[in-house]
Amino acid sequence: MTSRDLALVLGTRPEIVKLAAVTRLLGPRARVVWTGQHWDPALTTAFFTGYGLPAPHHRLDGIGGEPRGRQIGRMVGELSHHFTEHPPAAAIVQGDTNTAAAGALAAHCAGIPVVHVEAGLRSFDRDMPEEANRRVIAPLADLHCAPTRTAAAHLLREGIDPGQILVTGNTVVEATLATLPGESAARAVLDRYGVTPENYLLATVHRPENTDDPARLARLLGQLGGLDLPVLLPLHPRTRAAAAAAGLLGGGGRLRPIEPLDHAAFLALARHCRLLVSDSGGVQEECTVLKRPLVVVRNSTERPEAVRAGFARLARPGAELDAALRELLADRGVAARLAEVPSPYGDGRASRTIAAAVQDRYPRRAPRPRSAAAGAVEPVDRQAADRQAVPRKVCQPPAGDWPTFRVRSLRSVD
Repeated sequence: MTSRDLALVLGTRPEIVKLAAVTRLLGPRARVVWTGQHWDPALTTAFFTGYGLPAPHHRLDGIGGEPRGRQIGRMVGELSHHFTEHPPAAAIVQGDTNTAAAGALAAHCAGIPVVHVEAGLRSFDRDMPEEANRRVIAPLADLHCAPTRTAAAHLLREGIDPGQILVTGNTVVEATLATLPGESAARAVLDRYGVTPENYLLATVHRPENTDDPARLARLLGQLGGLDLPVLLPLHPRTRAAAAAAGLLGGGGRLRPIEPLDHAAFLALARHCRLLVSDSGGVQEECTVLKRPLVVVRNSTERPEAVRAGFARLARPGAELDAALRELLADRGVAARLAEVPSPYGDGRASRTIAAAVQDRYPRRAPRPRSAAAGAVEPVDRQAADRQAVPRKVCQPPAGDWPTFRVRSLRSVD
């Protein structure tokens, strides 16, 4: 375990997808710590296998399905114990999940430097659990890998040291490009579900703001079922349970609930659909690579770059969603226009930038000796660790909003 001295704390499907390339690039230094926040094999095991990742080197048990507070508390306790027994040179967390918040807090408590991938996203919506997780991680992180200038600007305005911020792009770009099936394989996926290019919608729903309100969920599913085109709806376990409890699984209209998809199948369907409808954060990024229009069915978003670039439109269930669906389905030229728009999330080099920065900043250290008398792990000297850090620079923000950008123009991050 000590030879794998860079701990990647994962617990959900998006974390596997977005950190897979970073894990591979870190090679024998990578230690995969799995919390089990997503416990359904369709959402986890298949993704480890699909991305060619090793089985986790350390697992937590019994975490999935727990209420949020209890889940985070148990993760913090068990991860703290693991980091104390086997201290890594750094702990890497991704995004805004319960796993990421718990991993950052546990590492900080154990005196382990924290690297936050996809740092600086803000929705400014206190009702969103993910926003609370992002706010917890920011003051604990030692290296903030911000996917965009907008995210970097948020961190700077919150008082984060510019030397701790690195604008990297988002790892979702290379994950999407690497996983997207070729045309022959993609057509086979479409044939499996009985749809043809540009003649169906693909929807995903899983966030509490949509699933935990039966009236809102019924309105959303009813609106999707009332469209003239078939709507494929891969069912997240939370959505399936909420829809079953509300008696909404009988189907209706053109809505077609299907089982969860592996990433390649989802991307194949997303690439060829007429329109995406989702409350997922990752889909807001993937649509900019796939060049497909998206309706974001949420109250707020922490990814305004996709909206500003014209890929995404925010709409709540009801009149807003009706208007967005009607206008985008009537606009047959939208896909051609989006094909010419660069992704605001970078050029596919984020994983390499992050892996290089982590190995640069946190070089391999000799194993720490244990006390012969007590068998305790020698505490981490955090100040010494900070002295080893390689200073990094970030572009200073101008007044006002940040424009979208190509990561290629920020390769030197001066």
